[in-house]
Amino acid sequence: MQKQTRKTPTKARRRFHERVFESDSTYFLKLVVVVLFGTLWLKFSNPFSLGALTFTAFPLGIALGFLVVRAFEHHQEDRKIWYAVLLIVGVISYFVPAGIVI
Repeated sequence: MQKQTRKTPTKARRRFHERVFESDSTYFLKLVVVVLFGTLWLKFSNPFSLGALTFTAFPLGIALGFLVVRAFEHHQEDRKIWYAVLLIVGVISYFVPAGIVI
């Protein structure tokens, strides 16, 4: 008679199913920080041109936000959500008179 062995999941399977839950206040703080990053634009009082392109603003907060989200968010699914929020808020805030004007 063969002895039945219990198969244990491999390390990759355990890591795939591992989910770390965070508190609501931590999630809300991350949301507020991402929204604030999205609203930060560096706007120029005198637009400048490079070839056929005219630059009136630079999305400083979006660039910094991508780096911060990449550094602090460990799960790829969560990063995708934060990237989407960052881009949507960034595009909306471009049309609003908010940002740093130089």
